[in-house]
Amino acid sequence: MKTVAIFRHTPSEGPGYFATFLNNHDIPWEIIKVDEGQPIPDDPTTHAGLVFMGGPMSVNDPLPWIPPILQLIRSAVAADVPVLGHCLGGQLISKALGGVVKRNPVKEIGWGQICATENDAARAWLDGLTQFEGFHWHGETFSLPDTATHIMSSAHCENQAYVIGKHLAMQCHIEMTPTMIRSWCNSWADEIATSESPAVQTPEIMQANMEDQLRALNQVADRLYGRWIKGLAQ
Repeated sequence: MKTVAIFRHTPSEGPGYFATFLNNHDIPWEIIKVDEGQPIPDDPTTHAGLVFMGGPMSVNDPLPWIPPILQLIRSAVAADVPVLGHCLGGQLISKALGGVVKRNPVKEIGWGQICATENDAARAWLDGLTQFEGFHWHGETFSLPDTATHIMSSAHCENQAYVIGKHLAMQCHIEMTPTMIRSWCNSWADEIATSESPAVQTPEIMQANMEDQLRALNQVADRLYGRWIKGLAQ
C-alpha cells in the first residue's frame, strides 16, 4: 500500500493521535516536514492520501510553501486521492477549492461542544453521533467550497467541518494528545493571557480533566478517521 503523507507545518503540531490510529490499522505513513523546508510533492497519486495538520500561521500569509500545497490539494481532489485537514489544514483545503479564510468572530481555544449537522453526510461520517466535546485553537475560520456539505458546528464557529465526497476538512482538532495540549499551553501562553474571547479557556481548565476528555475524543477521531481511510488509494 502507498503511504499516507502527513504535512507538518510547525514542530509542535504533528500527527498526534492520527499517527496512533494509522499504526493501529497497519497503514503506512510518512511526515513531510514543511517547517524544515522539505519539498512539497507535485504528484498526489504517489500517496494513498494527504493529511494537513495545524499551525499558528494563516493561509493568507505570503509563505512560499502555501501556493504549492494549494495546487497539490487541487490535484489530489481532481485525481480522487483523499485529503484530510485539521484546523490550518482544513483552511488550506478550503482556500484551495475556492473557499475564503477570514477572522472568526472570536478566538476559540480549549474544550468546547461540537454539534453534528442534521444531514446524511454528518450521520455517515460521525456514525450517528450528534455532539461531542472537541478541542479548539484558532482565530480564523473557513467558508465552504461550492461542492461541500457542512457536517459540524460549534456555538462560536459555524463551520467546524465539511466533506466533499471522500475528503474531510475540519476547523477543530481531533488529533490531540496530552503532550500536545501541554506544549501548546506553554508555547502560546501569551495568546491565552491577552485574549478577551468568551471561548478561550485557561491552561488549568484545559488540562484539569484532559485524560478523560482525550479518551472520549479518541473515540470521535476513530469514527471520522475510520470513515476517511475507506477512501484511501491502494
